[in-house]
Amino acid sequence: MNDEKYSNTTGRTTTAELDHETRLDANPDPITGAPGAHPVGTGVGAAGGAVTGAAIGGAVGGPVGAVIGAAVGGVAGGLAGKGVAEGVNPTVEDAYWRNNYSKRPYAANRSYDDLAPAYQYGYNSAATNTGRKFDEVENDLQHGWEQTKGKSQLAWSDAKHATKDAWNRVTGRTENDNYWRNNHASQTYYKSGHTYDDDYAPAYRYGYDSASTHAGRKFDEVENDLQHGWEQTKGNSKLAWSDAKHAVKDSWHRVERALPGDADGDGR
Repeated sequence: MNDEKYSNTTGRTTTAELDHETRLDANPDPITGAPGAHPVGTGVGAAGGAVTGAAIGGAVGGPVGAVIGAAVGGVAGGLAGKGVAEGVNPTVEDAYWRNNYSKRPYAANRSYDDLAPAYQYGYNSAATNTGRKFDEVENDLQHGWEQTKGKSQLAWSDAKHATKDAWNRVTGRTENDNYWRNNHASQTYYKSGHTYDDDYAPAYRYGYDSASTHAGRKFDEVENDLQHGWEQTKGNSKLAWSDAKHAVKDSWHRVERALPGDADGDGR
């Protein structure tokens, strides 16, 4: 018997109702049904996939082809977006740019609300174009800006700087994470029994983000501040600051070395 075919008029909760509540609480993936879907990854992936799907639909032809193409592209893109979004936390990205946008030259005489859609467009687009460079997709992004900008008054010529900043932050963090994942165990401060994901990754990411936040300053100048912030940043890491700081500093200097000249004036 299919419980969902019958309504309950006695006030008791039916099996169908319990199943429905369970699905809501589990935040199921709208494509696979698996719990714990990443809404940004699935959503922006589906949007990006629908563009590709439109080409498929065009081959079929007519309105029916367009519907088929959008559906196929949306499913494929949603699955791709779900995977790449693991490295993009929209809450973290929004907080970062809210606190740092005013330091950017293009932000003069503009509020965060003006730029927020452009930043969001950048980090979402980076998640749905994994492995591609900003310059490779800029034309597509320009065409999509009018549908994405919301209430922002920025033309693409102004918005693209914030979009590229947010894109580069996401791709840079991913590259930095991959580098240290492959090299952390060869560092002199590495201690066996600690894992990359739980213990060292938070320290390397802290160093990467802090180097950007404190651009132009030396690590030694901000170490006390970083030490105080470590407890709120470390997550599940078992590293005390005395151990974590070496990874934080290594990651900081790797960012600094990628910049032209000696950005923090420490001779490295």
